[in-house]
Parts: sequence; structure tokens; C-alpha cells
Amino acid sequence: MFPRDRFRGLFYKYFLALFVAVATPLAFSAVIEGWFGYRDQRARLDQWLGLQSASAAAEIHDFIHGITTQLGWLVQLPWTEEPDERRRTDALRLLRQTPAIASLTLLDGNGLERLYISRIGLNRIESRADRSADPALVGARAARIWFSDVSYNRGSEPYLTVAMVGNRPAVGTVVAEVNLKLIWDVVSALKFGRTGYAFILDRSGRLIAHPDISLVLRGAEEATSKPFRAVRDAIGPTRGFATSRDAQGHYVAASAAPVQGPDWTVVVAQPLSEAYAPLYAALWRTAMLLAISSILAGILAYALADRMTEPIKLLEEGTERIGAGALDHRISIHTGDEFQRLADSFNRMASELELAQQHQERIAKLKRFLAPQVADLVDRAGDDSVLDGRRTDVVVVFCDLRGFTAFSAGATPDEVMSVLSEYYESLGTVVAKFEATLINFSGDGLMVLVNAPVPIEEPALRAIDLAVDMQKNVQALIAGWRSRGYHVGFGIGLASGPATVGRIGYKDRLDYTAIGSVVNLAARLCASAADKEILIDAKVAAGVKGKRPVEDLGGRKIKGFDEAIPIFGISFNSLSLAEAGRSPDG
Repeated sequence: MFPRDRFRGLFYKYFLALFVAVATPLAFSAVIEGWFGYRDQRARLDQWLGLQSASAAAEIHDFIHGITTQLGWLVQLPWTEEPDERRRTDALRLLRQTPAIASLTLLDGNGLERLYISRIGLNRIESRADRSADPALVGARAARIWFSDVSYNRGSEPYLTVAMVGNRPAVGTVVAEVNLKLIWDVVSALKFGRTGYAFILDRSGRLIAHPDISLVLRGAEEATSKPFRAVRDAIGPTRGFATSRDAQGHYVAASAAPVQGPDWTVVVAQPLSEAYAPLYAALWRTAMLLAISSILAGILAYALADRMTEPIKLLEEGTERIGAGALDHRISIHTGDEFQRLADSFNRMASELELAQQHQERIAKLKRFLAPQVADLVDRAGDDSVLDGRRTDVVVVFCDLRGFTAFSAGATPDEVMSVLSEYYESLGTVVAKFEATLINFSGDGLMVLVNAPVPIEEPALRAIDLAVDMQKNVQALIAGWRSRGYHVGFGIGLASGPATVGRIGYKDRLDYTAIGSVVNLAARLCASAADKEILIDAKVAAGVKGKRPVEDLGGRKIKGFDEAIPIFGISFNSLSLAEAGRSPDG
């Protein structure tokens, strides 16, 4: 079963064009072959029927000529006044030899009847009846051999009167009545093909000879002779055969030839189905070959159309799948032509799109915990091994809001989310500005890493400036929040030291983080920091000594640490001085 969609669009056009391109010349050739075959068959049939009709006319002429030759022997000797017994004997012998002659009449040179011999009547000898005005005698004297019109004895058997004079007037004239029913033997012997036949019409178109003797006996009837006369009239006086209908209404091919003497017409007829049988067989073979060729053309057109449209369909499906996001989809076409080259181009495009998608995904993943410019730097390097786990010195920055728990308990969810949104927006800008690494945020707390994964110069100084900028921006926000009745503060803790940094998590969820005591120390310092205060450990303080105003706050007991930790701080009041002397690069 053919898919219905295949016969729509380009496949249908290709199939139709290829089928027409193959089938049309075949059909045209078949029509031309049929036409020339028909013309040649008509020419052969015309020649063959013409030859058969001429041959049949010659057979009938020989039949008549044989009778006239026999009659000629009776008009060889001149008549005397004495009865001529020898002539009577010759006449009787002729009747025995020629059954078609029904009677003989011998006339002397004066037109007197000297002898009459008949098969069915009484013979007369020396009746001396004057027959000088007999049309047969007059006609014979005028043309030597005279033939009458055909007459039907008692309306059935056709008869012909033949009169013949001798070479001299003294030998007289012989008049013979010929029973044409006996010409049936001659007509029946004429065969044309398998079912062809011949018949004879007199000059007035009456049937006088036919293989079916019953028709001959009714030849005088108009109804009997009319269809045979119609066949003769269809042929006409011109040479060649014609098609007409016989007495049974069947189509026949017929040709005619005249019989000299009695002025008859011999018609040979052959059923049209038999006459054109070779042509019909040739047309049938041509039709079968055309049908087989058309089927083969259809199969060939289908195969070629399928071969031409299948790559297009694969490209169409590939485009849809690529559009749906399946960038790993590839097309396999091995036609060795433009389609294969197009498929190769498509696959290259898909590969580039897949790489671009992977690049975008990697950038998006990096930007989750790296500053945008740092993420771009890692991406340009083409190697994210910098995110692999390793141990390095980092500066950890922790910050959170003071009094946020009480605030969130008394504020509406919308107010809480609005405050957090402004808060993280401000801090995110600062983190990106100083190219630090945002590790995570939870509630109001934020952890930032400096010097990992991308190393930077003077990480302590970068972290201090980062913290100062954070404090400044958040305090500006806090001033606005307090105008709305929100009472919160903001503290920051920084610690520096070795830590294990790298990606952590699973395939669908990876984070970059730092693990080590320095992280705990920074978190504890943040927890100890009051509003507007930045607490740093001794290592960070040493890193910015002489570059930023750092205040020694002495040792403090920090939870999780056995001994008091020296703590340093940068007060909010000194921020303006620090701002005046720093830049993101220190």
C-alpha cells in the first residue's frame, strides 16, 4: 500500500514527470506502429482481395467460355434442305457433356428452326418455324455471341440464354438455355481465407450464384438480392476493396471484378474480423507491450521519484529535529551526488550548532559561580580544567544581614522578597565588578571566593576592596529600607588560607565551592561582625598592610577554634578614605 502523503508535493511531481517522459514516447510509438500496420494491412488486403476477385471472375468466365466453345462445334457446317441426323447426334452428345445446358435450338441461315432438343420438353426436328425475329438470333448476328438477361424459371432457378452464330451465314445459329443453378459448383469451389466466399450478381443486381443455393433460388426476390447489391454498390466502379455489411449484418471486406460477356459482377467477401485478424493480433500484441511498458515505466518512475525525494525527506525531517533541539541528529545519505554533499553540509551545520549549544551551556554553567568576565576568560581558554579540584590559597568572603530573621518574621513575603532582590542585585554587581567567584547564597547570607578558580594578583587587597564596596552599597540600601521601617544591618567577614576548591555535585547539578578551615573562619568572622563592620583575619590584614586602613581589634574567641584568633577590622567610617585610594585592580 502506497503512503497517501507520497503522492502529494514533490514526489507526485517527479513521479508524474518521469512516468510521462517514459510512457508518452512508448504510447506515441505504439500509435504510429498501429497506424502504419493498419495502412499496410489495408494495402495487402486490397491487393489480395483484388487478386481473388479477378481470379474468381476468370473462373466464371471459363465456365461460360467452356459452354460457348462447345456451342461453336454445332455451327461449323452449312445447312442443306435435308434433315441432318448428325447435328442431332452432336446436340444430344453436348447435352450429356454439359449438364448446365437445358436445351439447344439450331437455326439455319434463314432463321428457320431446324432442331430443338430439351432436357425437360419435347424435342422438335425440322419444324422450320421462323425465328428470324428472335432477339437471341438478332443479338447473335450483331455480336456473334449473345447473352440474355438472367431469367428465373418459375421464379426460382436462374437461366441464361446464349446464342452463337457460325463463321458463315449458311452455318446458322445455335441458341442454348443454360441453367445457372449448376454454376453453384464453380462458386462453391471458390474459397478465400478461412470463411471468405464469392457470389455473382447480374447487371441488374440480382443474385445468380452463391455458395448457399437457397439464396440463389430466391435471387429474384428484392429482399434477397438487396444486401448483396449493397455490397457491390459500396465497392463502386473504382478499384479496391470496401467494407460493408452482409445479409446477416456482419461487416465484410469485399472486392469485385466484372465477368466479360454476360456483364456480371463477381464479388468476393471476407468477414472483417478475419480480414483484419493479422492487424488485430498485431494491435493486441502492441497493446500488451504498451501495458507492460507502462507498468515498468510506473515502477521505474516510482523508484526514481523515491530516490530523488527520499534525501529531501531526510533533510526535511532532519531540519525539524534540529529545530526541535535534537542537535545530535545526523543524516546519512550515500548517493554520491548533490544530495550527499547537501547532507554533509547539513551534518556540519548540526555539529557546529551542537558545539555552539555546548558552548552556551558551558558559559551559562560557568556564570553561575564565576563573574561574567571570568567565565568568558575560561571559555576563551577552551579548557575548564581550572574548575577541577585542587588546593590553593584563597580569600573567603562571607556577608549577611543583621536582624534579618526578625525582619522576615514581621514583614510580608512580598516585602522580604523585595528586600532580598535589591540586596542580591547590589551584591551581584559588586562581585562581578571585582571578578570574584560567587559560591552560594542562602537567605541573606552570601559566600564569595577570591583567587579561585582564576588566580589574581594581591587577592587580599581585591577581597578588602570587594568587602568595602559591598558594605557601602548595602548600607545605602539599608538607609532606604529604614525609611520604610525595616531595621536590618550588614556585616562582613574575610579570612585567607589554603582550601580545597573545585566542582562538587553530580551530572545535572554542579557547584564550585571551597572546603577548609578558612571557610569556617570567614563564616565565624562574619557572624561576629556588627552592622557596618568588616572583620578580617591576620593573614588578610597582612596582605593589605599599608594599603588600606586596618584596625587591630585584638584576639577573640571564635566558635570552633581552640585559641583566640587575632581579629582586624575596617570600620564603616574609614570606607570613604579607602574608596578614595583604590580601584578594582588595587
